[in-house]
Amino acid sequence: MAKYIPRLYCLDDLKETVTIDLAEQQAHYLRSVMRLKVENSVLVFNGRDGEWLAHIVVIDRKHCKLLLIKQTRPQMKGADIWLLFGPIKHGRIEYLIEKATELGVRRLYPVITDHTQVSRIKLDRLHAHAVEAAEQSERLDVPQVKQPIKLGDLLKTWNPERLIFMGDERCNAPSMHYVCQQNPSKSAAVLIGPEGGFSDQEFKHLKALSFVQPVSLGPRILRADTAALAMLSCWQSFCGDW
Repeated sequence: MAKYIPRLYCLDDLKETVTIDLAEQQAHYLRSVMRLKVENSVLVFNGRDGEWLAHIVVIDRKHCKLLLIKQTRPQMKGADIWLLFGPIKHGRIEYLIEKATELGVRRLYPVITDHTQVSRIKLDRLHAHAVEAAEQSERLDVPQVKQPIKLGDLLKTWNPERLIFMGDERCNAPSMHYVCQQNPSKSAAVLIGPEGGFSDQEFKHLKALSFVQPVSLGPRILRADTAALAMLSCWQSFCGDW
């Protein structure tokens, strides 16, 4: 069985024979958790230059230098799917970010709605979860975690060429499976409301927009994070890079 090689995300430009310095936390991970030493191998990526094999040339408690040896995979664009989500409680929101990253989401938008109950969103924490999920899932990029935005403001500036699939538990909307199968879209977004659902005014506004497609997720009422992941999985199976 092939030996596991740790993967790390970095911001540096990646080129052959270049030496890069890792962040202190990454150095600690390689030395104290993975027990790596000089000449051991690491894979690195930055979302621009593909994935590279590197060898450790210096490592101690706070520092680690890597020498880039060769590119192992060229940079490729993943699926063009965004997730627009009403912020949910601590613990579940980190789970949502992690799994959405694994499912190939390119952008993550916390959307503030009338029924949003979560007042604080720690973007740096969400970004850290996205980075960790990208490292473990062998993605070549990390999804962007955008600043929270009010639903109305987001819709005012939305490009209508990007279809929004809205989870709809109120009426007899076509299934996500059917819509993706009949109208595959190579760029889209999934919209999930907060735990209290959209307000009547928001729901009416969304349904009136030509670029919003209400979809059903079956006979059961799903929690916000479950609904988001179900919709992303369905979209990937018909329109994405699966």
